[in-house]
Amino acid sequence: MSTQQHPLARTLVMVRTWPFVLDVGVAFCGLALFFAVLHIARYWLGTPAPVVPISHSARALPLYAFYSMFRIGIAYLLSLIFAIAYGYTAARNPRLEAWMIAVLDILQSIPVLSFLPPVVLAMVSLIPGHQLGIEMGVILLIFTGQVWNLAFSFYSSMKSIPREMMEAARVYRYSAWQRFWQLEMPYSAIGLVWNSIVSVAGGWFALMLCEMFTMGDRNFQLPGLGSYIQSAANSGDVPELLSGIGVVILIVVATDQLVWRPLIAWSDKFKFEQVESADRVTSPVLELLRRSTLLNSLPGRLWTQVQLPIYRRLARSQENRIVHPIDDDAEGRKGAIAFWMVAATVAIAGVWAIMQAVVMLRTITWHEMLHLLAGAAATFLRVNAALLISAAWTVPVGVAIGLNPKLARVVQPVAQVLASVPASAFYPVLLIGLLKIGGGLGIGSIALMLLGTQWYILFNVIAGAMSIPSDLREVSKLYRFTRWQRWTRLILPGIFPYLITGMVTASGGAWNASVMAEYAKIKDHTLMTIGLGAEISSATENGRFPIILLATILIALMVVTMNRLVWRRLYRLAETRYKLEA
Repeated sequence: MSTQQHPLARTLVMVRTWPFVLDVGVAFCGLALFFAVLHIARYWLGTPAPVVPISHSARALPLYAFYSMFRIGIAYLLSLIFAIAYGYTAARNPRLEAWMIAVLDILQSIPVLSFLPPVVLAMVSLIPGHQLGIEMGVILLIFTGQVWNLAFSFYSSMKSIPREMMEAARVYRYSAWQRFWQLEMPYSAIGLVWNSIVSVAGGWFALMLCEMFTMGDRNFQLPGLGSYIQSAANSGDVPELLSGIGVVILIVVATDQLVWRPLIAWSDKFKFEQVESADRVTSPVLELLRRSTLLNSLPGRLWTQVQLPIYRRLARSQENRIVHPIDDDAEGRKGAIAFWMVAATVAIAGVWAIMQAVVMLRTITWHEMLHLLAGAAATFLRVNAALLISAAWTVPVGVAIGLNPKLARVVQPVAQVLASVPASAFYPVLLIGLLKIGGGLGIGSIALMLLGTQWYILFNVIAGAMSIPSDLREVSKLYRFTRWQRWTRLILPGIFPYLITGMVTASGGAWNASVMAEYAKIKDHTLMTIGLGAEISSATENGRFPIILLATILIALMVVTMNRLVWRRLYRLAETRYKLEA
């Protein structure tokens, strides 16, 4: 019988007590979240207050930050659920796929302000007498700034799953539930995590527009960082403006260290490769959480209790007893009736919407029509210029970060922080600078659009570079590929599906950024240039709903044209020629 020497040694005491300290910290975090939900519930269920005075005192910033973070958090959870459901449905239903992707491309390109009037009015009408109606309207508007690139990312990952992995799932008689949790979600994890960073940044962008706005003769002003920064910018108070931006940066840095870096390190285990990589992504926070006894035991036990009844029922189902060929179209035949029912419903709703639109558009004059067409051409050129400039630098930089772990440890955190800080937070500073130097928004609006587009491409390229299997990279070194061969035969084919997703979502980000890039008010000055974004902003402020509708229709037509001529063909190329196969 052996006895342990030095039972009170410092190392042994730390091993025993550290998990307990972590469990206490987790319990306090859970308790704080509980009371935060109670506070929000009291505020949201209270009487509606569409206009709340915004205090410029620094003491109000913590409360404003709390409100803004809660809105963005709820909007992100809704976005993630919708993105997974929408992307899964589009990837699994060939009859609906083309239509769903076209609709997704249109919606992600429509500026947030185009959604603003119907969403806010609908929520206020559905939930009258409570602040919840106004808050839900704002949350849904933030949702429209977050969801689209997540949906594109999950859809692209679903379509690029290697064929042999799908065949293995069929051979082992995986049910749809098992295939989703054990193949499709793990394969999509890296892309979802990296796109979540950009989605939350898009949520901050939408927050700046949604917490304080004018709609016709009605004003809306909610407590939050977006209202604080807008109010400081409108009054020209630079110290208060910088204080608000500083709080946003602090939140972004904390989110990066406590949320995104642990998630990136966790998702690295889902990398598709046959040889384990020597360089693994690490996170000190993730390592600490893994030492928590509470987090390691309680979620696993709860998940087991949920899984066991489901898998027992699935094991007895006919689906798990029959092996279907990978090209079997039985699922397609089963969905035919549902497809035609959905198509009929959409057709009826479309006819009704067209009739209402025609009645509304009759009030627009020919002069306004020509002005909108000229604005459409100008914004289209700016969007594509911003897209090309963004791709020119993000592709090489993203590949370097994704393939070089040493460089990634230095540059990646900085890039994540810069990407997570909303572009709209810098807009007031840049606009004040343009105003002081006497500049306009003609060319400057392209620079403003770059702030809202480049990160979509960069982070998708990083995700694509990180997902390139290590064994393929070793083969390229073994056969001594030249730099040109590595780019043309390994890197570009490997990142191609991610690059297309980034380009598509960046295009939508540019269209959304046009609202603030082409029209802004600073003090008593209005900065405006010709473009659809400026027309939508001006029409929203003046309550000209027909102008908003026509501008949105023009954006949709241009997006559909680009989708059919460019993006759909590139997606098909990514699914066939550049799909990773054994």
